Amino acid sequence: MDYRDLISYKKAYYLAMKIFEVSKSFPAEEKYSLIDQIKRSSRSVCSNIGEAYRKRRYPAHFISKLSDSGAENTETQIWLQFSKDCGYLSDTEYHILN
Repeated sequence: MDYRDLISYKKAYYLAMKIFEVSKSFPAEEKYSLIDQIKRSSRSVCSNIGEAYRKRRYPAHFISKLSDSGAENTETQIWLQFSKDCGYLSDTEYHILN
């Protein structure tokens, strides 16, 4: 088994890729703010899950990395809310991604 076999990793990776795709349609002026932030935070969820899996023998580090993953996921949800409220995502897209 590998971290890529984890359901949480698969879902996080899928979400990060969907965000990558939909963010292509965001306005150019958001390139260095909203787009960069939402892509970074969604990708961090995946990387923290992978790091946690590698450190699973060390409970404190494992829990810390999973906590980081949860925090990045919350950040992604906030950026998704901004994306919807700024009119870059439809209500349907927002609810699917959220």
